Amino acid sequence: MTTPELPPLRDVIARHGLSASKALGQNFLFDAQLLARIARIPGDLTDAEVLEIGPGPGGLTRALLAQGARVTAIERDRRCIPALAELEAAYPGKLRVIEGDATEIDARTLFAGAPHIVSNLPYNVGTALLIGWLSAEWRPWWTSLTLMFQREVAERIVAPVGGDAYGRLAVLAQWRSTARIAMPVHRSAFTPPPKVMSAVVHIAPTDAPAGVALAALERVTAAAFGQRRKMLRQSLRGVPGALDALDAEGIEATRRAETVSVAEFVAVARRLS
Repeated sequence: MTTPELPPLRDVIARHGLSASKALGQNFLFDAQLLARIARIPGDLTDAEVLEIGPGPGGLTRALLAQGARVTAIERDRRCIPALAELEAAYPGKLRVIEGDATEIDARTLFAGAPHIVSNLPYNVGTALLIGWLSAEWRPWWTSLTLMFQREVAERIVAPVGGDAYGRLAVLAQWRSTARIAMPVHRSAFTPPPKVMSAVVHIAPTDAPAGVALAALERVTAAAFGQRRKMLRQSLRGVPGALDALDAEGIEATRRAETVSVAEFVAVARRLS
């Protein structure tokens, strides 16, 4: 496919009078090489369906289209719609722009197949969207997630057992998928630069452990990490059957939540499912 000649993204932003909105959690990326690296993380996107949340003026969108993807972009900021419309015209049949709030749209209904989700997520809704995607029916309606987060959130997603960052989000991300930090992104890459560093996380679904209900896993981890400095015999006391499940699995009730592996939480949840 021939890549169309496009004006520099900075020129597009200037022409449309765009600026990043703090209220919408926006930070724009201009570095074409960096954006191309992000677009390559999911693998070959030739003719693949991709969902992008919060494309803004379309920097990452350009990179995804250049990789051959068919992109559906959901944008809440109507100021960005004219710039995205120009990109839509430059890639006929390859870009579909939907104006709306991604937290209120059932994105599953937009696709016949299972898209890759690739986004520089708005910081103020990123974690909530991720939890929704990870809580989907399994195997999920998406093929992979390639998402930009604040570095602190990225570390919570991939955290190993035993660390301060290890918690409910790590268990949710790792019990039936693999999660890794694909690349760090320095704050200086953004306009305006945020106060925090960022990182791109790649998540790929795996087979779900048999006999485990998500609701049971959520109950156990919510209780355990809700009082993470307490021993399990205290934090799980209010979860019916949890202490018996610990005993059956040989997990000492004097341990604390951050020492319990994903596999051990899954084993307890299986007994409660």
